[in-house]
Amino acid sequence: MAIHNDFGKEAEKEAQKYLRNKGYSILETNWRFHQAEIDIIALYRSYLVIVEVKGRSGNSLISPEEAVNVFKKKLLIDAANRYAENYPEEINVRFDIISLIRNENRWQVNHIEDAFEAIL
Repeated sequence: MAIHNDFGKEAEKEAQKYLRNKGYSILETNWRFHQAEIDIIALYRSYLVIVEVKGRSGNSLISPEEAVNVFKKKLLIDAANRYAENYPEEINVRFDIISLIRNENRWQVNHIEDAFEAIL
């Protein structure tokens, strides 16, 4: 497995740990629909939370959340719609971004709740 894939998996595990510590229930990880992949699907209060995880090392030129472009948002929205259609009850959906920056062996976590809306 490539080093960047290992780094991405580490970032996703750190994001899951962070969410669990905040009281989120993780329902799915790496859930796929067509060409979209939702990193984390979680329940929190009355929300189905769709989480995009972006990790970078400390020497990156852009912040992790800047990598979530319009195309990526559209893919996430389409996948979330499919997931919500099959959810056993009607529920509010929220899109969050967790950006993680690793300096040496420490992660800096920035959780952006309600990062974007499903209207593009």
